Amino acid sequence: SLERSGISVTDFQPSLSATRMSTPRSFVLTGAVLLSCGALFSAFVPTPLTRTSAPDSSSKNLPTAAMSAAALVAPTAAHAAGEGSVWIPALSAVGAGFAIGLAAIGSGVGQGIASGRCIDGISRQPEVADDLRGVLLLSLAFMESLTIYGLVIALVLLFANPLIK
Repeated sequence: SLERSGISVTDFQPSLSATRMSTPRSFVLTGAVLLSCGALFSAFVPTPLTRTSAPDSSSKNLPTAAMSAAALVAPTAAHAAGEGSVWIPALSAVGAGFAIGLAAIGSGVGQGIASGRCIDGISRQPEVADDLRGVLLLSLAFMESLTIYGLVIALVLLFANPLIK
């Protein structure tokens, strides 16, 4: 029926040149993302100050990017020593957002899959609907408890953070 309307099956398949160009395009885009992250990284992470009285020979050997990466990866060791540090509360807020976000997404996907499979099972065998419904409600409660654990972790990070003195 497609060929009668003038559309061939090959019109829906990607051309050979598009298939060949997908790998280099992926490499170029990955490189562009890494370069832009490096530019942002160097703009927002300060380089360590060098001492004029007693220079440390190990810090001269390390490139600035490695020192900046260490400062970004371990902010508690690099910047949290001062009293006015904002790294721990800021990263705690980011961690709280990730905790509740990932817990909600994971639980929502799991509940959706479980509910869909239960509906499929009930539609195939209506005589076991009561058994499936009970198992579904129990599994949904366990999935929701994992979301509540994520909420508790987020609230602890925001309001009762043990890392803040």
